[in-house]
Amino acid sequence: MTVHGGTSDQPVVHGAHAEHEHPPYQRHHFESMEQQVDATSFAMWLFLLTEIMFFGGLFTAYLIFRNWYYPAFVAGSHQLSILWGTLNTGVLITSSFTMAMGVWCAEVRRKGGLVLCLVLTFVLGIVFLGIKTIEYSEKIEKHHVPGFHYSLKSFTDPQSDPEVYKDYRDKALAPDMARHTEVYFSLYFAMTGMHALHMIIGIAILGFMIYKAQAGAYTTGHITFVENFGLYWHSVDIIWIFLFPLLYLISRHS
Repeated sequence: MTVHGGTSDQPVVHGAHAEHEHPPYQRHHFESMEQQVDATSFAMWLFLLTEIMFFGGLFTAYLIFRNWYYPAFVAGSHQLSILWGTLNTGVLITSSFTMAMGVWCAEVRRKGGLVLCLVLTFVLGIVFLGIKTIEYSEKIEKHHVPGFHYSLKSFTDPQSDPEVYKDYRDKALAPDMARHTEVYFSLYFAMTGMHALHMIIGIAILGFMIYKAQAGAYTTGHITFVENFGLYWHSVDIIWIFLFPLLYLISRHS
C-alpha cells in the first residue's frame, strides 16, 4: 500500500482492495471466481465418483448372488410391485426435468421460475418417499424384512399369497433355496434404503434452497450451488434407473 500526498488534507490510498473488489459470494481463499467455480465443480464430480463406486459395489454383490441363487431371486422379485416401481420411476424422471429447469431459471435470473421448479422437485421427492413407504410397509406386513421374524411361507407355499400365486403358481421353492430369498431382500433394503437416504438428504437441501431462493439467492449470477445440487439430484435419479430393472424386472421370469 502506498500513500501520496496532495493538495487535499486526506491522503490517497492505493492497494489491492481498492483495485480488486471481490463479489460477496467469493471465498477469501480463492483468487478469482473462476478458480472457486472450478474447485467446487471438481469436488462435486469427485464426490459423485465415490457414489458410483459405492453403489457399484452393491450392484456387483447383487449380480453375484443372483447368479448363485437365481430361483430364490426370481421368487423374491415377484414380491415387488411393478406398478409402484414404474410410478416411482416416472416421478423421479419428472423431478429431474423440474431440477434441470430450475438450473436454467437460475442461469437466466428468473427468481419466480427458480422457486417454482425447486418446490416441484421437493414435492416430487416427497411423493417418491411416500410410495417407497407403502412398499416397505407391505414387506413388513409379510415379514419379508431380513431378521429373526423373516417368513418363508410365500416362497414355500405360493398359494398362501394370492398376489404372487397368480403369476408364480406351482413354483414353490424347496426350504433350503427359499431361505436364500432373505439374501435378495437384504440387498433390496440395502440398495433402496441407501437410495432413499440420499433422497432424504436431497429433499432437506432443497428445503434450504427454496428458503434462500425466495430471499433472492442464486439469481444474481452465482449459480454454482444450484448447478452442483442439480448434478447430485440427477445422479440419484440415474441410480434408481439402474435399481428399477435390476430389482423389479430382470428376475421376474425363470
